[in-house]
Amino acid sequence: MSLKSCHKIGLSPTRKIVLGFLLIILTGAILLTMPFSQREGVEMDFIDALFTSVSATCVTGLVRADTALCFNTFGQGVILSLIQIGGIGFMTVAVMLLSSLGKKISISDKLTLAGSYGLSSVGGIIVLMKRVILGTAFFELLGSALLCIKFIPFFGVGEGIRQSIFHSVSAFCNAGFDILGPKFGAYAGISAFAKDPLVLITLSFLIIIGGIGFIVWDDAWLYFKERKRISVYSRIVLISSAFLLISGALFFAIAEWNNVETIGGFKLFDKIVVSFFQSATARTAGFSAVDMAVTNESTRFIFLFLMFIGGSAGSTAGGIKTATTTVIAAALLGFIRGKKKTSMFKRTIPSETISRAFAVAATQLTVTMTATLILIAQGQTLMAALFECISASATVGLSLSLTPSLPLLSEAVIMLLMFLGRVGVITFAYSIKNRVSESEFETEYAKANIMIG
Repeated sequence: MSLKSCHKIGLSPTRKIVLGFLLIILTGAILLTMPFSQREGVEMDFIDALFTSVSATCVTGLVRADTALCFNTFGQGVILSLIQIGGIGFMTVAVMLLSSLGKKISISDKLTLAGSYGLSSVGGIIVLMKRVILGTAFFELLGSALLCIKFIPFFGVGEGIRQSIFHSVSAFCNAGFDILGPKFGAYAGISAFAKDPLVLITLSFLIIIGGIGFIVWDDAWLYFKERKRISVYSRIVLISSAFLLISGALFFAIAEWNNVETIGGFKLFDKIVVSFFQSATARTAGFSAVDMAVTNESTRFIFLFLMFIGGSAGSTAGGIKTATTTVIAAALLGFIRGKKKTSMFKRTIPSETISRAFAVAATQLTVTMTATLILIAQGQTLMAALFECISASATVGLSLSLTPSLPLLSEAVIMLLMFLGRVGVITFAYSIKNRVSESEFETEYAKANIMIG
């Protein structure tokens, strides 16, 4: 059964996804506003609590106030729960709970779950969901264990384990939240461990694994288990992700090599590790080993592209996605070469897929540019506003120290961008698909001759 017929069963999958995220965000905001979530002496208003809830649920990482300095252990637990639910998807959590209670999973729920993974059918969706849950638990526990090697001697056993779990989940879900404020000061983040390869490499691979997507996991699992051929989509994701990671690291290293405020004073090995980490985190994770506010202009310009692309579909990452970017690049290259068809790995890419790729990129760009204009009108510089808006719409979380000082309207714009970045593009993509599939019933007029270029 395809998603096309879902309108016959209550709410459409995309509407369920949007409403589910809204409900989780509102619940999180209410909990974070309560005194039992905040540290003594902290009085956070509902708008800032809502901003934190949106950022956590949409796995972005932009914050109005330092997480650990404003929220107590319970509040941090709420934020971590929002990150986990937002990362793997609320439908995954809901279906998992129903399944564990022995409840029958309806076709409608299966369709919505499939939609959250970017799939068009429900075949094998429950099996995939179980692999997603097991894989998530495995990687987050492995990441926690590796971080414990550093954090337990540094923080003590209890606090070290808590820090390890929080940062492992935050990295895997590409959220970028940290709770290091009490130890290193507000907004210090991961920069305190900029010369610690164990911490940076562990976080980097958690970010990468979480960002390549659950479908790619499944393909990789079936390849090693059954020697099943890896799909064209998964090959595109793996190759494009590797290219972006390596090129991003090289660009960052070249641009910041002699910048004493970032990595200029580091040893060679530390420069390489930080460059790799910054390249990985720029594609929707939000952690930063250096202060982005003191990076060179060329570095910020490069990061705009990395953030805009983001991770892969059906993952914990945001952005227009790696496959979308690759399809657009292949279509443009084919057009320049005079080819009528776009192909990759000896497979033809359907024109419908190409149209959706351009539509998703154009929509994301239009929304982001509109939001940037609003921030500029409220007194922000072009680069700071553009960086903040792309970071929000791609659910990255990097900032040029702009977030805490945003006025109310700009704060609302950034919240909307984070929400649209997490669910809007998915909704738009499926609405485009439905319209295209029904286009055969539309009236076809005589062709118009329009000059282009």
